[in-house]
Amino acid sequence: MSSNNTARKPVDGRLSKRVHTIESISVNYEGRNEELASRPPDVSRQGMFISTARNFPEGAVLNLRFRLALSGAQITTRCEVRYCLPGVGVGVEFVGISPEAVRDIDREVKLCNRRVPRRKSANNK
Repeated sequence: MSSNNTARKPVDGRLSKRVHTIESISVNYEGRNEELASRPPDVSRQGMFISTARNFPEGAVLNLRFRLALSGAQITTRCEVRYCLPGVGVGVEFVGISPEAVRDIDREVKLCNRRVPRRKSANNK
């Protein structure tokens, strides 16, 4: 009897969609506040990838505060480093995130993925 996990994961292998929609981010590790992101990180309901040259060990606990660009929602949560790409960035998973924050992120993802209807040009009437 085989299990069919493909129904739960999108084609790209991620559990949920990621979008680039962070306006600002603050990361606290070992009592230091730093602005780490040189490019806006991507975010999903489970976590995010933070572009930074700073290396963090796997399992490190970080405190994040970030603002979503479209809705302006402020998210504060803890996360754990799941992997580090030296000189590139870190992938983190949210831990202890509030249900309200997850709803805010879901709403932001939906806003980012809305397709704006294309206008017909004067030549295509």
